[in-house]
Amino acid sequence: MLKSLNISNYALIQELEMAPSAELNMITGETGAGKSIMLGAVGLLLGNRADTKALSDPENKCVVEGCFGIENYGLEDFFNQEDLDFDRECIIRREISPSGKSRAFINDTPVRLETLKELGKFLMDIHSQHDTLMLADGLYQLSLIDAYSNSQLEKTAYQQAYQSYLSAKRALEKRTQEALDLKKEADFNRFQLEELAALKLEAGEQSILESEQEILENAEEIKAKIQEILGQLQDEQFGAIRMLSLANQTAQQLSRLAHKFEPFSERIQSVLIELKDIAASIEDEDSEIEVDFDKLENVRERLSKIYHLQQKHGAESVEALISLEQQLAEKVFQVENLDEEIQKLQQLKSEAEKEMLSKGKVLSEKRKSSFGPFSRELEDLLRQLGMENAKIEMAHQSIPPSKEGLDQIDILFSANKGVTPQPLKQVASGGEFSRLIFAIKYIMADKMALPTLIFDEIDTGVSGEIALQMVKMMQEIARKHQVICISHLPQVAAKGDQHYFVFKDNSSHKTVSKIKLLTEEERVTEIAKMIAGANPSASAYESAKELLAN
Repeated sequence: MLKSLNISNYALIQELEMAPSAELNMITGETGAGKSIMLGAVGLLLGNRADTKALSDPENKCVVEGCFGIENYGLEDFFNQEDLDFDRECIIRREISPSGKSRAFINDTPVRLETLKELGKFLMDIHSQHDTLMLADGLYQLSLIDAYSNSQLEKTAYQQAYQSYLSAKRALEKRTQEALDLKKEADFNRFQLEELAALKLEAGEQSILESEQEILENAEEIKAKIQEILGQLQDEQFGAIRMLSLANQTAQQLSRLAHKFEPFSERIQSVLIELKDIAASIEDEDSEIEVDFDKLENVRERLSKIYHLQQKHGAESVEALISLEQQLAEKVFQVENLDEEIQKLQQLKSEAEKEMLSKGKVLSEKRKSSFGPFSRELEDLLRQLGMENAKIEMAHQSIPPSKEGLDQIDILFSANKGVTPQPLKQVASGGEFSRLIFAIKYIMADKMALPTLIFDEIDTGVSGEIALQMVKMMQEIARKHQVICISHLPQVAAKGDQHYFVFKDNSSHKTVSKIKLLTEEERVTEIAKMIAGANPSASAYESAKELLAN
């Protein structure tokens, strides 16, 4: 429910404040005074696009703010999803700067227009000329039937099944395409895999082979150098070990002469032990090195194959080749198991499709079961609104599954006896459409649970008697919903719980629009003017009082 509305610097409005009643509110005023401008400002609160041309004073920003009571409308989940603070009262604000920048706020938290639009769907329903286009749209008509038949649970179940079907369908299509691509390269992958697998590569072997090749290629010279070193170390007369042993004996003698020299003896002894160990290690290496040209050729051949595959595949190491081999093995495995996998995906798709069609049939049956009651209730309301021969029929056609279900519907309408009902866009006049839309809004008010309904001259093109019937129905709606009605008929304006008057103020250098809540006495004057013009007669005043009294 709209508790308060504040508008500043919007079109002809400098400052405007109103606190509408929770029930039926009437807004009247002379043509061009600003009634439609107010609706434009309210539209900003519901997420409509802003335009700097709407600024009354181009030097200052425009601000439109509405306070809504939302305590009983089950919007907590929406606020949680949008990470917004929930309170019993929700303040929505739009600001338009002179530069054209527009900002939106919900409870002082900046939000995107999409969020504002989504929230607006739960807060207000504004009748406008756009409804004429919407009512002719099949999806809009389908949404009416869904609301009327209370099919939300069935529709949600269908849409979940529909999304599952789409997911299964996409998975099958993706895997089928991948299968085609894999099969095209399957032979090549298999050849590459066999080539890699034949080598039986092991991590780290390349460095081992390269080291082994280096030794085998220089084996004769290496062995010669080893013998030369051993001779220099182990020669019985002039070898380093022999000379160091003699030096060690002398050092021991020296240490016995003076304890000061004992460390030198120990150090020489340590070097002698190390030198003997080096000689033993070199002998071990010498025993392991052999001049083996066959082995050298084998090492060279394996390294050549490794280098060839590295160059071929752009790999820098044996490990990279092993990784490639694993990838190729996976691709080959996939190809070999594709048919089985695709068969499973086809089965999943079939099951999902069956579930979707089953849920869709349930939804369709519930929709169709409401066609008769909806048509009869709408016809009854239209008769109350002076369309005695109105006829409503529902055209239904089954269609391939879509997000909205398996149904395509068209509301067919005829206002005249003997005329075959036709689609709405082909048959209704302006006055007929106003009454038809109003009757639908009347039916759907409780079904769609909208807190506030705004009717913008819904009484256009209807007689006074019919207007009285319309306003009675508005009063019924207003028992459960807030109604704001912009009207030009005195019969309608007189029935509001509150009456606002929009007028132009020319007292300053620039014309501005203002609004005031009329007192009972002012209401009599305004209704009288609506009956008889600017200078109403005494009888017009009496008629106005009579309208207000009844």
